[in-house]
Amino acid sequence: MLGLRRVLRSGALRQLSSLSGKPQGDVLPRSCEVLIIGGGGMGASSALWLKSRALQLGRKLNVLVVERDAGYTSASTVLSVGGVRQQFSLAENIEMSLFGYNFVVNGREHLGDVDLCYQPNGYLILASEKGAHILAKNSKLQNELGARNELLGPEALRQRFPWLSTEGVELGCHGIDKEGWFDPWALLMGYKKKARALGANFANGSVVGFEWNDSGGLSGTVVDAGDGVQRTVKFDTCVLAAGAYSGQVARLAGIGDKEAKEASLSVALPVEPRKRYVYVLSTQGKNCPGLATPLTVDPDGTYFRRDGLCGNFLCGRSPNEDEEPECETLDVDHGYFETDVWPTLAKRVPAFESVKIQSSWAGFYDHNTFDANGIIGRHPHYSNLFIAAGFSGHGIQQTPAVGRAISELILDGKFTTLDLSRLGFERLVNQQPMHEVNIV
Repeated sequence: MLGLRRVLRSGALRQLSSLSGKPQGDVLPRSCEVLIIGGGGMGASSALWLKSRALQLGRKLNVLVVERDAGYTSASTVLSVGGVRQQFSLAENIEMSLFGYNFVVNGREHLGDVDLCYQPNGYLILASEKGAHILAKNSKLQNELGARNELLGPEALRQRFPWLSTEGVELGCHGIDKEGWFDPWALLMGYKKKARALGANFANGSVVGFEWNDSGGLSGTVVDAGDGVQRTVKFDTCVLAAGAYSGQVARLAGIGDKEAKEASLSVALPVEPRKRYVYVLSTQGKNCPGLATPLTVDPDGTYFRRDGLCGNFLCGRSPNEDEEPECETLDVDHGYFETDVWPTLAKRVPAFESVKIQSSWAGFYDHNTFDANGIIGRHPHYSNLFIAAGFSGHGIQQTPAVGRAISELILDGKFTTLDLSRLGFERLVNQQPMHEVNIV
């Protein structure tokens, strides 16, 4: 069913949304205590954590979420592959994804009667001779922090996965627990339903401007609700979680103004859309990967995994920097599959030498051009602006941890569980990138 839902969302859902009219949101108020820009995974999770933790603290907190894409037809969250893994090189990413795993497998405890369709099949990341030592180093850190994965050489890989060709592979890292994939749509709807039940409001509209108080601080947003009238919503605190469009929204607040006197205002939020294609295929080839196949990543970044129970697989690959496609539409380039994806699949899995494309879709990464990692925390100039953006393709699994972190900063004034200070905006100002190593 997971594959069926994804195909429906990528195509037919957009058509159904347009036929049924604009989804109804809550009435846009004149003011709120916390305004969250963006109602995707990061924004909805932040709303849930803020409301639930405020309730625990005995506080009433007026939380408003404003989402530009009322039907989520192009939202990064629902068009993602929905993976959760700990195979990163940065401790922060490993720990956030460990918490993400725990949240997903205990989804009913956190969200109520929601089936997240979790598939515990793991990840299998392959490395060439050049990358093998980095893969081994990363695995050591991951296991020290609580992940469970194993390193397999070519012979062990062939025995464990007889459908796999190990040509050019020196080492593989196989997640044996706490890794797999889930339904992003179900997670998003779970966040939203629970947050609303706790009193959060979700309104439809696009933020088209900001307002400032006499001291130069942010005091409100200008929202276009699509009815021809622009309305101002005053706030005490703002959370910028607008996904791929976070960089554009930040510019409306003067972030990235090269003529600004203060260094932190002259530095842009380097988040922009990057289009990624996902292809769903079937094969009649012999020795086909079975139902328990992990999400497998080739040394060149091409990936595939099973999709549902009917013999389909989904796959994709991020293009090189100089081959990035346009982001004006969500049209799929099927030629890219023929030239860049399929040759690697056929080489790595002989059963994929003859395949048939069943469907496809495209979605946007909220790509951080600085170091391809999330930017989490308070803006150094605007003390009441918090950012959760730029996760560059691995954000969906980190939405539980990031939403919790944003709630801690707002309600407690500091991180109280995971210390994510190194992922703050300051690293942009100080030119201190936090790169992942040997990670797709």
